[in-house]
Amino acid sequence: MTYDLGVRLVAEFIGTAIMVILGNGSVANVDLKGTKGNGSDWMLIAVGYGCGVLIPALMFGSISGNHINPAFTIGLAVSGLFPWKEVLPYILVQFAGAIVGQLLVVAAYKPHYDMTTNPQHILGTFSTINATKSKFNGFVNEFIGSYILFIGALGITKAPFFAQNVGVAHFGLGFLVATLVASLGGPTGPALNPARDLGPRIVHALLPLHNKGNSDWGYSWVPVVAPILAGIAGIATYKFIFM
Repeated sequence: MTYDLGVRLVAEFIGTAIMVILGNGSVANVDLKGTKGNGSDWMLIAVGYGCGVLIPALMFGSISGNHINPAFTIGLAVSGLFPWKEVLPYILVQFAGAIVGQLLVVAAYKPHYDMTTNPQHILGTFSTINATKSKFNGFVNEFIGSYILFIGALGITKAPFFAQNVGVAHFGLGFLVATLVASLGGPTGPALNPARDLGPRIVHALLPLHNKGNSDWGYSWVPVVAPILAGIAGIATYKFIFM
């Protein structure tokens, strides 16, 4: 069944919002003061982000393709696997979904934001931060993780194993994201997605939260540019070799 562009855009909006709610919600649970999960380990965040991609994929993979990531949309278009005329609408609703999702995270955790005095913990529930304050390391980390994400996502969904049931492949996507967060999340977070980072960073800059500090705009281009370049490279690699 083919869905109209409007329906697919709604799916992208909701899917991106869910991804941010479940992903950044897990970060908030770990890092914000006074939560039930405060001080939990990194695996809680990995599971949160893995399911943050898995759930929308199961819901909307057969409707919009469940891009929920501008870098994936652009990478598909560059390789001729997605129409350029739909790229901008997809990206706009992905950013809108990320912003709305982050606003809902703040609404859910507002008392704990008020209790938290560490600006880095607050910013970390919105967007990514390089642990060593290195843009170069951040770029390398985001590029490697994003390249694996995009070549992996295309490989899983196009795998002959799942030709008769692509829905099962979406479980693989969730495990892929959770593993990337667990394995490569140490240096940056990671973002792997321009909308997931920039949309919430804008929210961080605009909301009058206590003790929030600055939004680290000097680093903000890294989790935007690196995933886009990795998306172009990763999808092109898979198409050239396997399609």
